[in-house]
Amino acid sequence: MVRVRSVLIAASLGIVLAGPARADVLLMENIQSAPEVQTPRKGMNMDSVRNSYGNPVKEYPAVSTTGNPSHPPITRWDYQGFSVFFENDLVLHSVVHRPDSN
Repeated sequence: MVRVRSVLIAASLGIVLAGPARADVLLMENIQSAPEVQTPRKGMNMDSVRNSYGNPVKEYPAVSTTGNPSHPPITRWDYQGFSVFFENDLVLHSVVHRPDSN
């Protein structure tokens, strides 16, 4: 019993004497402060995106076109202010560009 108490006291002192805990702080911009940008919804097809948003500023060729179902072709279209990622011909995700901090 004395030995257990000694171990607990030693462990407690070790924690106390180790100093204050430290952690990294991740600073993120508040999304609510950014102007709202309308982007294509997940599941829209390429024709609908082109009809709704016009032609993209830049189209990237599809990647991962091995024919393997676990590696479907992913295509990216860049518009002014956002990018759209397609899996096959359906919107997978849209990403709003961060404004330049110049």
